[in-house]
Amino acid sequence: MTEQDVWKWTTDEFLAQGASSAPTPGGGSIAAYVGALAASMVCMVANLTVGKEKYKDVEPQVKEILGKAQRLMNDLKTGLTQDIAEFSNFMAVLKLPKDTEEQKIKRTEKLQEVLISATDTPLGIAQNCFTVIKLAQALAPIGNKGAISDVGVAAYLGESALKAAMLSADINLPQIKNEEYQAQVKIERERLFKEAEKIKTETVQVVQSRL
Repeated sequence: MTEQDVWKWTTDEFLAQGASSAPTPGGGSIAAYVGALAASMVCMVANLTVGKEKYKDVEPQVKEILGKAQRLMNDLKTGLTQDIAEFSNFMAVLKLPKDTEEQKIKRTEKLQEVLISATDTPLGIAQNCFTVIKLAQALAPIGNKGAISDVGVAAYLGESALKAAMLSADINLPQIKNEEYQAQVKIERERLFKEAEKIKTETVQVVQSRL
């Protein structure tokens, strides 16, 4: 399977592939998919708000939110396929020869490169999910009241996808020798988790008040 094949699958095929013993799509890809679904809910509520007379005063803000959410949805789709590609790259490096000392050194260097790349990808997915949550927060007080519950769905899914994506980063960290890089990822994880939970909670409170 190539990373692009996923977009040819039906939903049933995607679920079947995820449930199978195939290594991809794995956790990072699933997190990106859920994050994209969260972004789609922001898009839907925004689309249901734009063009409505009742919400004409907030239309410029909603259009801006819509544009950002659409870009994020595409970025998360890219993250999904990139996560699959990263796994393929990692497996290819594991298969590099290690018969000589020179081969061992080259393999070790390449392994460190792909481990960092395979960590950057889910970290990027998590950061995009965080932005989705922020867009949900911005839309919650001004979006179409008739669909406002779906902004809450976006906030819940966005936070869950963020935390799920970070697990795919966490699993690589113990193997990465660059301690400064490790520390940076851990600091960013802590920031994302703390701020995402706060924004999600505030967003859901606004949503509940408008139900």
